Amino acid sequence: MKILVTTDDFDLTTEVNALRENQPQIGAVVSFVGLVRDINHDHSVSCMELEHYPAMTEKSLQEIITTAQQRWQIIDATIIHRVGKLSPCDQIVLVAIASMHRGDAFAACEFIMDYLKTRAPFWKKEHTPNGAHWVDARESDELAQQRWSKPAPH
Repeated sequence: MKILVTTDDFDLTTEVNALRENQPQIGAVVSFVGLVRDINHDHSVSCMELEHYPAMTEKSLQEIITTAQQRWQIIDATIIHRVGKLSPCDQIVLVAIASMHRGDAFAACEFIMDYLKTRAPFWKKEHTPNGAHWVDARESDELAQQRWSKPAPH
């Protein structure tokens, strides 16, 4: 499992190839890449700053993967989350899941993203024409995360 919090950008193809290298039992890889938008709540966004709590953040991401592993058959996973100042169109996050079957890979990837948005200790500050402000978790993100409170069907 790869967990990385970094200021550096990542390459999706490189990360997916590394995830599946020498693992012929993998039948599916699902990935999600989050990007900085230039608009949020009808306000233009010129850039975003992401901060985190070092060590605590990585521990939280490991716990999220461990929880996903208890629910679905995951062979390997990669989470890369960027911090620092990012501009619209920049990549923020990569979640890639390798599994024997697509159902587990899709569900685990979505679960991890929902938990990342609501439970991982990242703080976002948006810069708009009206000034900078911290971004709270969205109600829709909380609702998405809550749907995972039921045990996964196996």
